[in-house]
Amino acid sequence: MQTSSQTENDSKWKFAQCFGDKGESDDITEADIISAVEFDHTGDYLATGDKGGRVVLFERNESKKSCEYRFHTEFQSHEPEFDYLKSLEIEEKINQIKWCKRQNSAHFLLSTNDKTIKLWKVYERNLKTVSESSMMTDVDMPTGVVGNFGTSLSMPKISHQDSIVAAIPRRIYANAHAYHINSISINSDGETYISADDLRVNLWNLDISDQSFNIVDIKPANMEELTEVITAAEFHPEQCNLFMYSSSKGTIKLADMRESALCDQNAKVFEEPEDPSNRSFFSEIISSISDVKFSQDGRYILSRDYLTLKIWDINMENKPLRTINIHDNLRSKLCDLYENDCIFDKFECTFSGDGSHMMTGSYSNDIHIYGRDDESGVTLQADKSAFKAKKLGSSKNKITMSSGNRNAASMGRKMRSDDGDYMDYNKKILHSSWHPKENTIAVAATNNLFIFTE
Repeated sequence: MQTSSQTENDSKWKFAQCFGDKGESDDITEADIISAVEFDHTGDYLATGDKGGRVVLFERNESKKSCEYRFHTEFQSHEPEFDYLKSLEIEEKINQIKWCKRQNSAHFLLSTNDKTIKLWKVYERNLKTVSESSMMTDVDMPTGVVGNFGTSLSMPKISHQDSIVAAIPRRIYANAHAYHINSISINSDGETYISADDLRVNLWNLDISDQSFNIVDIKPANMEELTEVITAAEFHPEQCNLFMYSSSKGTIKLADMRESALCDQNAKVFEEPEDPSNRSFFSEIISSISDVKFSQDGRYILSRDYLTLKIWDINMENKPLRTINIHDNLRSKLCDLYENDCIFDKFECTFSGDGSHMMTGSYSNDIHIYGRDDESGVTLQADKSAFKAKKLGSSKNKITMSSGNRNAASMGRKMRSDDGDYMDYNKKILHSSWHPKENTIAVAATNNLFIFTE
């Protein structure tokens, strides 16, 4: 869908920054691969988590007129662990990061791996040193009356030496999930949050780390009867009693915590009936929802499955307002994608701050941006050549839309599809975040963080 209006939009989005290794080497350390990206509520700070369990924070560079971020701090959030009861390794990979709304000069954020959630306090700490003291040597010791030290005794003085950004874990929420945690979401009341694994959703108070309430439990009495798992969960941005969770069956459930203690029975179900003519061996896999997000006003829901992006009205559950085919050309390639496990890739999606646009990722490091109410669509590519073009002062840092402008060096690994598009399945944009107040996006491309702005 290449229209003239689309071309006009192209010139507005431009590459702004790239963090991480900017070389061409394909030798990427697994621990450096970014697994979570999240702007805070102001957009002045940006957090990334990686497979090595590290969290890196960036802050807005106020001295620059353009949208530019600089390194703020880095800390080790999670370490690899071993579950001796189940003989399982628990990897340190950060699955999600969520910022708490700022109350004072310190930042608080939640980070989680597969089993343990941590509340981190990040703050500026002053380092002080003793600049003057009354320490005296033997030569300085006065002679004469015992205890008479004359006027040489003085109080030690403390002076400011330096300021550092420190990160300390204030709470550790452990041992509440038997399965892998896929989502955390902080409530609009600022006091509670939910965490979701494959079969359960738990409600926590941020101040209480040793107790949580189970509010959704879809585990069957006999695990052989298991037909679906929970894939994502999120609180409503304005109403603290509402939350939603999605499933591998392609359904979204909107639940009200005021209804009952367990919220899975009386939930509002958003589901689109499947077209029997499209049914295949892969139908269940590609209909599994990988991510769900509310718009900031809470009116719309955005859901992403393997091939499509859907916009739902919270008041209409029988069908989505709009379905966007992200890469429809892959329908004929599902067998190959199943063989190389790409069919199980979980792409995130997000609304813009004003809810007028949506963003999701794809293969070949492509980012797709769509208008909510119109047919406009823009495709950006998180490519290191954009960084080089900007560094050389080239005007080519405006990202082009055509699939013909792909990096020729990696053509060998790309698979050709029927309509002539190239897709590199080794390069994919799974994680991204949209600035809450302006059109600036942060996307994770393997071990690089790209920032684009309009």
